Amino acid sequence: MENIEPVRQSERIASIDTLRGFSLLGILLLNIASFGLPFAAYMNPTVYGGATGADLNVWLIATTLFDGKMRCIFSMLFGAGAVILLRRAERRGIGIAAADIYYRRTMWLILIGLLHAHLIWSGDILYGYGVVGLLLFPLRRLSAKALIITGAVIILIHSLQGVGAGLGIRELRDKALAAEKASAPSEEQKKAIQEWKQIGEMFEPAKAEVDKQVLAHRGGWMENLPIRSAEAAMFEFTMFFQFLFLDVLGMLIMGMGLSKAGVFDASRSNTFYAVFSLAGFAVGAPLHYWAAKSWMADGFTAPGYFSYLGSTADLGRFAVAMGYTGLVMLACKANFSAITSPLAAVGRMALSNYLLTSILCTLFFNGYGLGFFGKLQRHELYYVVFGMWTINLIVSPIWLRYFRFGPAEWLWRSLTYWEKQPMRRGGRLPAAIMEATS
Repeated sequence: MENIEPVRQSERIASIDTLRGFSLLGILLLNIASFGLPFAAYMNPTVYGGATGADLNVWLIATTLFDGKMRCIFSMLFGAGAVILLRRAERRGIGIAAADIYYRRTMWLILIGLLHAHLIWSGDILYGYGVVGLLLFPLRRLSAKALIITGAVIILIHSLQGVGAGLGIRELRDKALAAEKASAPSEEQKKAIQEWKQIGEMFEPAKAEVDKQVLAHRGGWMENLPIRSAEAAMFEFTMFFQFLFLDVLGMLIMGMGLSKAGVFDASRSNTFYAVFSLAGFAVGAPLHYWAAKSWMADGFTAPGYFSYLGSTADLGRFAVAMGYTGLVMLACKANFSAITSPLAAVGRMALSNYLLTSILCTLFFNGYGLGFFGKLQRHELYYVVFGMWTINLIVSPIWLRYFRFGPAEWLWRSLTYWEKQPMRRGGRLPAAIMEATS
């Protein structure tokens, strides 16, 4: 029986690292609005940051080509990572110890996500991956086909949930407007008014509330703490289990299936990836462009958001995500190392880069740093994105010349295998964390 230890560099799949690095950088194209603008401005450009000219064009491009698409890839790669970890463990014949490693790894991720969300930035996704990841272990031996079908069914259910939400929100609005005209509204009508008010505050908050958020973010770390924790708690419970649970579950299972089918390891033909990419963009990009333009025409209302973007989200983002996946796989097969090598380095340090991005962006925007929150127009936020990308792409390859892991990966692996891992390259590998004997 072999010793159990983290994956070595020689065992890594370069194309997966490259795709992970690509998606991690792309996620910031959307997250930057959450770092630099009030909460509602992420969805509704009219709330803050500009909704005309270059600002509106930037929102339209981001919504059409990036919103949800990069997170979709990142989610699927988390599922793929689970498959790779468990396959490798089972090949080494470690039996039940594989479950021990997998669940310890996943539960530490949940804790890292909670700390990240409450102490640094509320838009964390690690917690969600950890929670859903707890369900993946029993699926590890399903075939690629079974996993893909299961993932597709869950994504379809989530998509239908989005369509239902659009219809329900419109019905709620009509009930609330009718109730407001009633001379003596019933308890049911009063409830409709209150629910509609809450949705309106989320999508179209009052100026006083927006100004309050801006002022708080420009304050110190302690002033930001209650706002950040309140937002984090809303994401982790209300929003996650109501809107994101099936989203993440479907994409993680789909990622497991696509990994087993060899889609992410650049082992398919150039023709396969070219068709894969063209079909993805041909379906997803026009669909989301239509949805975004329709919401614009609807006046950026809450019912319009769910009716157009909400109902088309799953099909559009999955299709475009597959388009990007095909392009990255083609780049890996063509050995465009000038592009793929830096991206792979970013991907190998994905957790460290994810946390570093949150730390630097919150320091740039919030009052305990440079205090730029709410001071940049939407299109100007992308200057910060390009600066952050530069740091990720330069620092990651340099770091990996001298160290085996990124600092966060080192900590996560040490906790997972319950033994301090060697950090410097060329260092002696640790003794067996566990030994299985026949």
